[in-house]
Amino acid sequence: MERRTFLRTTMYGLAGAGVASGLYAWQVEPFWLEFVTIKMPVKNLPDALIGKTLMQISDLHIGKRFDYRFVIDSLQRAKEYKPDFVVYTGDYISLHNGEVQYDELHEVLQHIVHGELGTVGILGNHDYGKNWRQANVADTIATLLSDNGIVMLRNTRQEFNGLNVIGFDDYWGLNFHPEEVMGNHQPEKATIVLCHNPDVCDTDVWNGYRGWILSGHTHGGQCKPPFLPPPMLPVKNKRYSSGVIDIDNDRTLYVNRALGHLWQVRFNVRPEITLFELMKG
Repeated sequence: MERRTFLRTTMYGLAGAGVASGLYAWQVEPFWLEFVTIKMPVKNLPDALIGKTLMQISDLHIGKRFDYRFVIDSLQRAKEYKPDFVVYTGDYISLHNGEVQYDELHEVLQHIVHGELGTVGILGNHDYGKNWRQANVADTIATLLSDNGIVMLRNTRQEFNGLNVIGFDDYWGLNFHPEEVMGNHQPEKATIVLCHNPDVCDTDVWNGYRGWILSGHTHGGQCKPPFLPPPMLPVKNKRYSSGVIDIDNDRTLYVNRALGHLWQVRFNVRPEITLFELMKG
């Protein structure tokens, strides 16, 4: 093959590969849901809860940046697992031209997954509207979720059949006061903590808590080069990308990669719903 022909063929091949990768990242992976299954040892777990399932769904981002019917379809698939507990870890909406798509969110919430023993939610930064500073948006979203059977935890706790769930309000929002609930933390109870932004793990709010912390927020970076860390993560601690992360003081963080996305593009970071199997810690 002549050198000129070889170079031309190579360039066409690279261009074709680039187009194919772009189409995949735009039209395939953003809608290629993965159900991730993980064992969750919990200290002081009642015998009656051994083997029960806890489903985490995070970052729906309902708006106009992608076809939210994907979220509805995903929730319908998730119902087939018949989880015992379901936790939602924030960011239910994305703004569009500064407006919240309440009608679209209301439609999605008609298909929400409920746990047989408990259904819990917390808020994320996007749920606070523009610049995370619109308390009325957060209150409206919390009311919509509550009206659809989700117990909203905003620096509060709730016990469900022997499982104690603590929920923080969002780290970047207007109501981050974890001391209100952690001040009287009861370590003898089987407990998990929900906090949207995993950077909270590095703050001095835990009061000796030892156990699982379930977060979202990062989307795993949405695009991740093979064998390299994601180039963009909205956290200070770049360890907090996705998956299981061991933290000091016997705490375990899990960062969910999100079901929705801020923009319709993903590469090597599929959307996720997580299914934990509860075990004795």
